[in-house]
Amino acid sequence: MPAGTLWLLPNCLGGDNVSDVIPETVLARIRQLRFFLVEEPKSARAFLKLTAHPGPMQQLRIERLTNATPPEELALMISRMQGGEDAGILSEAGCPALADPGATLIRLAHDANLRVAPLTGPSSVTLALMASGLETQRFSFHGYLPIKEPERSRAIRKFEERSRIERETQIFIETPYRNRALLAAMLQACGASTLICLARDLTLTTEAISTLPVESWRKIPVDLEGKPCVFLMLAERKIAGNQNA
Repeated sequence: MPAGTLWLLPNCLGGDNVSDVIPETVLARIRQLRFFLVEEPKSARAFLKLTAHPGPMQQLRIERLTNATPPEELALMISRMQGGEDAGILSEAGCPALADPGATLIRLAHDANLRVAPLTGPSSVTLALMASGLETQRFSFHGYLPIKEPERSRAIRKFEERSRIERETQIFIETPYRNRALLAAMLQACGASTLICLARDLTLTTEAISTLPVESWRKIPVDLEGKPCVFLMLAERKIAGNQNA
């Protein structure tokens, strides 16, 4: 029997507009799978219902996959695929393994010579970078910054200097309830001409994406409360005709 495939399944970034952000060919693949590796089984089942998965849900094999999943459980997942069963890694939002669990299992799948197949879907990091107007040839994604001060501000200043020297966009994410604290730290730590892009509620009807220099962000109120947000930064970019940059 041929070995199974490890499918990397995209999820929505929020809301229930599945057909608007995930291609039908990907949804068709999701509906065919019976073995899912997920962060939270309850929310995974809710997403599968939105995809019109034929189920029944109680007959699907849905196992938890986190950064703390023991090696012996990962080995069992690999064994099932070696035995011919396809599996799908499903993130809570966006594409799996990007600042989310999954990379360790994917590496084990490669070690076992299993096919790993990423499927097209929304990535908040990619969408934010596309729409930012910042440097897209050179960029770095750092995931989550330190929560506490002064470590957080120290990291921000370090990445701002890296951006300045390398002309490289720096990208961060944060849990929605800490968005305001991160933005406040960035506005305090960064130079006035450093450009910051805030990409909020991507793919939702409330989507808002704005790029302004720090000195402009300091003058306007920004509502980030409870909103998924990607933060992008580029230090001292010069744009002809824009005196603020």
